[in-house]
Amino acid sequence: MFLRTWRFITIIVAALTMGSAFGHALEFPAKMNYDAALWTTINQSLYWGFGHIAGPIEGVTVFLATPVLTFLVRKRQPAFQLTLFGTVCIALAFFIVFLVFTEPMNREIFQWTPRSVPADWTKVRNQWEYSHIARFVLQLLGFGVLLLSVLVETPAENRPGTHIVSETPKLAKRI
Repeated sequence: MFLRTWRFITIIVAALTMGSAFGHALEFPAKMNYDAALWTTINQSLYWGFGHIAGPIEGVTVFLATPVLTFLVRKRQPAFQLTLFGTVCIALAFFIVFLVFTEPMNREIFQWTPRSVPADWTKVRNQWEYSHIARFVLQLLGFGVLLLSVLVETPAENRPGTHIVSETPKLAKRI
């Protein structure tokens, strides 16, 4: 029961983490057409919840939920390999993409005002925007593989669409 509960929690926090990156991905086409002042205003005003709510949820996902789940399923094959791969994808999205590419741009953007945007602002914008696309792709892959790790352990008799041909257990065939 503990493993099921931990899997559930992990999938929920991973979905919420991926959801915030998906939000950025959905905004991408429009934001790439904004002028410097509008883009800066939006980045400095709209994303409070991403940092103050989604950020801690991502921390729980990266530092607690996925590593603990990987440990809990270490003796279960193939769930372990899938869980480990999902954990690695989610960790890469945070440790490489966010910390190396996104966060440095966050710190730079918050020094600007809509009237004092540097001439090379599109370089910062591009790095910030494309890093969110990369994070979303890694988080989607990680979330999908975590979900698959649960599905591979779901017994066939519990799967929808599996029917018993015969009522007699010895003669029962799955179709």
